[in-house]
Amino acid sequence: MHPTDRRYTKEHEWIRPEGEEAVVGITDYAQNQLGDVVFVELPAVGRELRRGEAFGVVESVKSVADLYAPVGGTVVAVNEALASAPEAVNRSPYEEGWMIRIRPSAPGELEELMDGAAYERHVQAEAGA
Repeated sequence: MHPTDRRYTKEHEWIRPEGEEAVVGITDYAQNQLGDVVFVELPAVGRELRRGEAFGVVESVKSVADLYAPVGGTVVAVNEALASAPEAVNRSPYEEGWMIRIRPSAPGELEELMDGAAYERHVQAEAGA
């Protein structure tokens, strides 16, 4: 089951609101599909993102995947620890493996994303279950 304190995108990013900011990462399903993560490229603090815009890249032993902003806003922090320990994305995608903190410009966009139950149905449909 997916954590219920966050919202999800069809591209397998999660976002967890924390006051006026929100934390963004990739889901457990996404990291499983990627395999062993070996590199994470994240944006500069201060970058303005539009909803759906690519903001970084995750490289694994199997593939390379873009990261997409679940909402528009300003990047206020990046997970610097991933530069030296990208495997945190595999080990702890919902906690240690977070990617960015963003200050949403339109908080209502959060409501348009999937909750945990809807995301579970999306994953099952994508996996052909």
